[in-house]
Amino acid sequence: MTTVLRRGFMAMLALMLLASVGCAKKTGDDVPEGDGEGIMTEAERQAAAQISNGIVYFEFDRFDLKPESKTLLTQKAEVIKQFPSLRVLIEGHTDERGTEEYNLALGERRARAAYDFLVNLGVSPSQLEMVSFGKLHPAVEGSGEAVWAKNRRDEFKVSKPR
Repeated sequence: MTTVLRRGFMAMLALMLLASVGCAKKTGDDVPEGDGEGIMTEAERQAAAQISNGIVYFEFDRFDLKPESKTLLTQKAEVIKQFPSLRVLIEGHTDERGTEEYNLALGERRARAAYDFLVNLGVSPSQLEMVSFGKLHPAVEGSGEAVWAKNRRDEFKVSKPR
């Protein structure tokens, strides 16, 4: 019995030694900026900030674009077309009212409205993606029309593939 315990103890020590050796750590020089995204130039970073700024808001239970939203999207389109290496994720959101399924569908229609508008202005569809979060990620917590109005929106996230 002591031989079995001794062998088990030796095996455990060997495993601990192997586990402590591990792999070599990477230095910061081999990791691109942006948590796995491609490295952006200064001009691309500025363009990404322009594209990300400005939220498209919607009326209750609607997905049609207001005139001020069309103006904002027209500005975004000009920047996106200048930087074909950038990718834009359009996030559709809703307020808390309605079922989860309904709000996911409405959020998708809102993202699609911005997507279609940008494509009609000449933005390449390969630069755009859409996602609906429905009511899952409110911009503002709470209830009431002022809160709900801030949650009915499209937001824009920019990345650069490797």
